Amino acid sequence: MKRAVFALALCAGLAFALAGCSEDPAAPNLAEKSAGDLAAKGRHGHGHHRGGVVVTADRGSGTITVLDARDAAVVGAYALPQAEGEPRPEPMYVNQMGRRVFVGDRANDRVVVFRARDFEVEAVIPAGRGVFHQWVDRHGSQLWVNNDIDNTITVIDARSLGVLATVDVPADLTAMGGKPHDVVVHPRGGYAYVTVLGVAGDNDYLVQYETQGFTEVNRAAVGKDPHVSVGRNTRLYVPCQNSDQVLVFHPRSLALVDELTIPGAHGAAMALDGRRFYTTNLPGGGAGGIYTVDTRHDRILGGPVDTPHPVPHNIALSDDGRSLFVTHSGPEADKVTFYRLTGRDRTPQYRGEATVGLNPFGIAFVR
Repeated sequence: MKRAVFALALCAGLAFALAGCSEDPAAPNLAEKSAGDLAAKGRHGHGHHRGGVVVTADRGSGTITVLDARDAAVVGAYALPQAEGEPRPEPMYVNQMGRRVFVGDRANDRVVVFRARDFEVEAVIPAGRGVFHQWVDRHGSQLWVNNDIDNTITVIDARSLGVLATVDVPADLTAMGGKPHDVVVHPRGGYAYVTVLGVAGDNDYLVQYETQGFTEVNRAAVGKDPHVSVGRNTRLYVPCQNSDQVLVFHPRSLALVDELTIPGAHGAAMALDGRRFYTTNLPGGGAGGIYTVDTRHDRILGGPVDTPHPVPHNIALSDDGRSLFVTHSGPEADKVTFYRLTGRDRTPQYRGEATVGLNPFGIAFVR
């Protein structure tokens, strides 16, 4: 099923423009764009890319693009599977566990499983309606997928590829307009954390679930349009775009520990060693597009770093802590920018950009 993409692709627009992910993300905005510049450079798969690769979910093209993590050169682009009569795939977010890469397909209510070594499609797993953010525990076995039309969470066994549970979002939050959005699974296991946005009033919510019984054990009121990140030995970091803040919580009790003022805080990425948290200022037009936070003292390191394109959205970090990659989303967007993490503070320094498929959304580093 592996198909390098050398043909025309259609764009499914990013309806939120500069308003963040809380607006209708599925509204179409079709435009044609050549994907010929995604011709593979080098070999398919990444057996010859010892520094790892970076994979983008190209929401408007129905593809994933694979970049060499060392220099962001395009390795190849691969279409998600589409049977006759099915909607054009709409890849959203990307995660890796072991030798598999998981890509959510919003248009077809499923998760596509690629082999990491060559990006052959291994399996397709059903999820709920409205697939959006997803997360897999790198050292465990659960993939959590948020479905914002069904208002459910599909929990998948990332080893057997079977569905373990379909979890309802709390009824009192959905009654107020809430929808599941971002999700992380704690690296130590035990808990998953789901943000619920669109709730009527001044607050959205962070909901904590057990990963065994899949029951809600705690929740915290947060700012508007929240995302979430956590490291193995860190607290929870919740960037709230429309409240211009990053809230810091204890991962077990959800007690509020700290609050940082960061404009338009959206993307959420934790360094592998847990020492740095990175977030993007999505609505800022590229000015002050990336912020670096010291997780030991919860302080902003250096000044914000500008990005050369607007709508800096999601972040991937290389495992060696030396590189950072950012998707720039929008109906006609097709850029990923990449940065060297320099100095003692590991703040980003712009290195260049790569052209990928239309409307790049999720992004992940794949070993």
